Amino acid sequence: MAGRDPEPARYYVGVDVGTGSVRAALVDQRGILLAFADQPINQWEPQFNHHEQSSEDIWAACCVVTKKVVQGIDLNQVRGLGFDATCSLVVLDKHFRPLPVNHEGDSRRNIIMWLDHRAVSQVHRINETKHSALQYVGGVMSVEMQAPKLLWLKENLRETCWDQAGHFFDLPDFLSWKATGVTARSLCSLVCKWTYSAEKGWDDSFWKMIGLEDFVADNYGKIGNQVLPPGAPLGNGLTPEAAKDLGLPAGIAVAASLIDAHAGGLGVIGTDVRGHGLACEGQPVTSRLAVICGTSSCHMGISRDPIFVPGVWGPYFSAMVPGFWLNEGGQSVTGKLIDHVVQGHAAFPELQAKAAARCQSVYAYLNSHLDLIKKAQPVGFLTVDLHVWPDFHGNRSPLADLTLKGMVTGLKLSQDLDDLAILYLATVQAIALGTRLIIEAMEAAGHSISTLFLCGGLSKNPLFVQMHADVTGMPVVLSQEVESVLVGAAILGACASGDFTSVQEAMASMSHVGKVVLPRREDKRYYDKKYQVFLKLVEHQKEYAAIMQGD
Repeated sequence: MAGRDPEPARYYVGVDVGTGSVRAALVDQRGILLAFADQPINQWEPQFNHHEQSSEDIWAACCVVTKKVVQGIDLNQVRGLGFDATCSLVVLDKHFRPLPVNHEGDSRRNIIMWLDHRAVSQVHRINETKHSALQYVGGVMSVEMQAPKLLWLKENLRETCWDQAGHFFDLPDFLSWKATGVTARSLCSLVCKWTYSAEKGWDDSFWKMIGLEDFVADNYGKIGNQVLPPGAPLGNGLTPEAAKDLGLPAGIAVAASLIDAHAGGLGVIGTDVRGHGLACEGQPVTSRLAVICGTSSCHMGISRDPIFVPGVWGPYFSAMVPGFWLNEGGQSVTGKLIDHVVQGHAAFPELQAKAAARCQSVYAYLNSHLDLIKKAQPVGFLTVDLHVWPDFHGNRSPLADLTLKGMVTGLKLSQDLDDLAILYLATVQAIALGTRLIIEAMEAAGHSISTLFLCGGLSKNPLFVQMHADVTGMPVVLSQEVESVLVGAAILGACASGDFTSVQEAMASMSHVGKVVLPRREDKRYYDKKYQVFLKLVEHQKEYAAIMQGD
């Protein structure tokens, strides 16, 4: 009897809108990336701490990359589409046209970016209310969340923006609306950034107390009164207009979206680890911490029951993995800080020239240069008298203190390539030490973590990965597909298509171990000392502030 033809492959498209670019991937049912494309997007910084983007520019970039990744395939095999994006705030009028979020009145710039810190005064007032909703964001709301930004718009752009606004979207929800015409919001965005409760819905008293009672009167129509779990199918799928824009068939399933870091968490936290000798193999999935490290870093831990961690966001129910509570730690700048430190150094032009001559990235060159100068000692020991506190953009977790600044101690007069390499190393170590501080806060509150799962741009840097293993004393798992955020977005599309019965089933089928990086146990004492110094740095910074503010 003749054998049956193999079942045709099933494809899913994941679209990821990061801080500086839009990326798309074509992914199959095993989680293998078959095609990838990226496209830069514009950013504006009209004044310090004001960061803006354009929703039209971002959608156009989504169309470019999606068309690229499906070139040459049978489009009938594309089963679903998933979006993730930064948690930036998109403002549209009642006819879904862009509104300006700036004093210049430029309506193209209708997005307040996630890293925008204009609403410092507003978030301070919100935190002074001590409203019970704040216990779900670690006790202190971040300036990067949406409530302070909305309050800023009401107080500063009343006529040109606030009074004309018809829709305030988190960027991931804007994208799914653009694709389907459905204004339903994802539980992920609303729970994590807008104070929505998966169990109780909106809290009228919170919005009234902070001066945004307008939303209550409107039955939350402008910010979302239909809410769906991530991965749920939206409406009738892709509209004919969006299908034409994206180069995909009309009617394919489109999923309720995720914030970008949460898509990364989804892409790695359910990985099948059998056969790698990891402690977490015999432990529940709650023993895993997903660390998504790019421009900033996010630390995603899940639990069966709610755990309240001071200074760490959450617990958020079903915001990433259905049925689990999520805690989200974070560092406001990580990749951006490393770039800042390296590019601002006097030896940077020399580094650029030498890296270019070797056809290497500046970071690959720095890593090899560190190996050259370390001599017989472990590379991490080069920073024995150079220490960095990494909060150049304030502390998100676990101190939740916007006023903290960066610190470097141990500088010398020399400014050569060796100095640059060692300062780069100390900065990477400081970020890893910050991760250790977050893990300790989570464990003190009731989490039990044994293994780190890293993804995002910085996880491609072997020094960054090894330092996280050494400083935390935990093994680090890297995915087979380095673009885990895109795999996470594709998992959403796969769930919406109905090809998997649950998000958990899709995670297990589409996430695979690529490499395990173990900590160097023999260096533990050194990093314990570095951690002691790290904690002293912030203690001293607070003492300096107290001295300067005293009589």
